[in-house]
Amino acid sequence: MTQKKINLRRPDIMEEVLAQVLSHYRSELVERIRSTGNMISAGDLTVKLAKEFGFCYGVERAIDLAYAARKHFSDVSPHTPIYLLGEIIHNPEVNDQIRNMGIQIISPKPTDEELSRLQSGDAVIIPAFGTEVGTRKKLEAKGCILIDTTCGDVMSVWKRVRQYSKESVTSIIHGKAKHEETKATTSQARAYGSGHYLVVLNLEETDYVCNYILNGGNKQEFLEKFKGDYSQGFDPDIHLRAVGVANQTTMLRGETEEVQRRIKSAMEKKSGAAELDKHFRFFDTICGATQERQDALEKLLREPMALLIVIGGYNSSNTSHLAEMGEIKLPTYFIKNAAKMQSDKLICHYNLHLKKEIETHDWLPSGKITIGITAGASCPNNLIEDTIRRLFELRGISIQTLLPN
Repeated sequence: MTQKKINLRRPDIMEEVLAQVLSHYRSELVERIRSTGNMISAGDLTVKLAKEFGFCYGVERAIDLAYAARKHFSDVSPHTPIYLLGEIIHNPEVNDQIRNMGIQIISPKPTDEELSRLQSGDAVIIPAFGTEVGTRKKLEAKGCILIDTTCGDVMSVWKRVRQYSKESVTSIIHGKAKHEETKATTSQARAYGSGHYLVVLNLEETDYVCNYILNGGNKQEFLEKFKGDYSQGFDPDIHLRAVGVANQTTMLRGETEEVQRRIKSAMEKKSGAAELDKHFRFFDTICGATQERQDALEKLLREPMALLIVIGGYNSSNTSHLAEMGEIKLPTYFIKNAAKMQSDKLICHYNLHLKKEIETHDWLPSGKITIGITAGASCPNNLIEDTIRRLFELRGISIQTLLPN
């Protein structure tokens, strides 16, 4: 079925959309701090912002398109339902805002019951992470109007994975198997050729795969260890003979590079350097914004600070990696909004290891301190402002007294 195309980038639409987006997410305070060295001080408290943080281009584009869809259909067809597959980005406040605009959120992989509600001509927004090939085909068969906000960096990974597939090369994907982006990527690995895929989460799993490549092993143990993380029909004795590495775009660059290095080394030992090109492929698929935020935090962490606050959605991969980086160096608190700083004696924050929110008492030291702040690519500036204001409030300082008129 031919898909109906709509132009959401028309100037008349975007002018109103951009004004609306700015009103929801902009922060004049954050802009001022950025323009004066990314630092603000008063009394015995100094707050330093990482040089790069918050919304990236791909996130801004996804939000703009969602708002533009709402504007377009409100103008030309007010009764057309608009659906969103899962979350537009991994930030609860942003998704609540989308929901408040009358956009209905359904499963990232819609159930049969959800699909039965969709009619030809209904609008469906594909989020920044993309969607699985099978889901897209079902929506197209329904005659839905698709508003595709998939990030360009994600689509670059898909292109490479499809190429691996066409060449019967198994994609080894460094990522989180249950993440929407990785699910979409793995679906690409099987959609256009005879390739397979295997998802590895970390270096421990990578080493297990490398050992199997070099020495073989217990196939059933392998399949059980990676259950749910490989393609149907995957056989490690067959499908690890030629592999290509790709990754979820929001992983830690250093870890992805090490995954590549270890698998390349295993393949070189197995097949010999002269034959390596037949058995191993890779390319850099970490998104630029993710890397910029990791680099900026690495630089910030070299400065003396009492603690770090990381702001963003708890299910945001790129944000969780920022929190991981901070934890190595100093006390780090991963919060989704300023309300989690309940007092100078109590903070509720996400524990990456327990995978749940916990409470920490006496978290804010007294005396002269510096606090670092960063935020994931899906965190809007207004939430960063709220956090800065709250920190100064906890020291009895109104931020208004710090700002020039």
